[in-house]
Amino acid sequence: MIRLYNSKTLKIEEFKPIKPNEVSMYVCGPTVYNHAHIGNARPIIVFDTLRRLFEREGYKVKYVSNYTDVDDKIIKKANE
Repeated sequence: MIRLYNSKTLKIEEFKPIKPNEVSMYVCGPTVYNHAHIGNARPIIVFDTLRRLFEREGYKVKYVSNYTDVDDKIIKKANE
């Protein structure tokens, strides 16, 4: 049994997927327009660890991560 903190109810609750035996995760990825720092790594470590936990418990996991703030700042930095 997986129990997670629900920030809406402010309680630790048993995880119950919407679809039996399947978990879909859409998570924030790194903001890549500046120097790397610990804040860039935190979501990757947290969400990858959670994905691995779900897989170990037998769930089929769909994991999608985005890249944030893709705009002219990133293009300019890449060209530099």
